[in-house]
Amino acid sequence: MSLLKNLWGTVLSFVTNISFAPSYIKVGAIIVLLFLLVVSMASFRKHFVKWSLKGGLIGLFFGFLLALLLEGFLLIGGKTAITEVLGWKNAPKPIKTALDLGRSKLINVLGITDEIPKSNAFSTPTAKDAIEILQSLNPTEIKKIKAIICIQ
Repeated sequence: MSLLKNLWGTVLSFVTNISFAPSYIKVGAIIVLLFLLVVSMASFRKHFVKWSLKGGLIGLFFGFLLALLLEGFLLIGGKTAITEVLGWKNAPKPIKTALDLGRSKLINVLGITDEIPKSNAFSTPTAKDAIEILQSLNPTEIKKIKAIICIQ
């Protein structure tokens, strides 16, 4: 019995002395949770929905192809679907390294030298932007806007 206690104490002291960076813990947690999600979805499909996968193989193929194309375009633009969906500003170091390697390989294969510029569609407009747009309109449009804003 004391041998078992000594062995257990040795194992616990060894395990508690190991330290992992938080980014590795996050990556491990994400992988485990994704595995559990896939297993639970497979179990749900098997027990509650009696689907056949024979007709869905072509859809699965085109879905995979579409996901690869979308991820490729996002990689070229300096983003990834993972970081966009999870909203990460700074992804964990292992994921960032893997994504950068994939991005560089994709850029080498495609032969692209410039990144796609970031979209300005999500920038918040300012008063200066509104004035610039107003000044770029033709005089009839300016009169319509003045009639709407400056009600006498």
